Amino acid sequence: MKTKKITVMAMCIALAMILSYVESQIPSPGIPGVKLGLANLAVIFALYKLGWKEAAGISLLRVLLVSLLFGHVASLMYSAAGAALSLLGMILLRRIPQFGCVAVSVTGGVLHNIGQILMAWALMGSNVIYYLPVLLFSGTVAGVVIGIVAALLIKRIKI
Repeated sequence: MKTKKITVMAMCIALAMILSYVESQIPSPGIPGVKLGLANLAVIFALYKLGWKEAAGISLLRVLLVSLLFGHVASLMYSAAGAALSLLGMILLRRIPQFGCVAVSVTGGVLHNIGQILMAWALMGSNVIYYLPVLLFSGTVAGVVIGIVAALLIKRIKI
């Protein structure tokens, strides 16, 4: 692997971790799981600029490192479930030329929330399914915002 690619990957991991920490400091709107998904900026950027394998590595390392540094076992399980489903959907949608960065981001945001709900359902039971409509809405809105910012970064940052 080229030094430049490794450097960009390291910067994406560091940025994703910083954005995860910053987001953890933003007060929750009162509904568990509603977040902006700021760290997804680094993953989407990597997906478009570096490739799906590199984006997967960045996503995996971010989930592990952030959970180890700022979270606990439960946060690791929820984050891993959400990130895995999100990443899979974004990788698949990215391959279809008709879908742009915003659609990829929205897909990632929605699937992340679905992954977290599935994990919560597996751990706690069926009551958590009632959060799904709110999380789908928030994932869509956050996905649009993150997608627009990611598209700007992808366009302006040359690697």
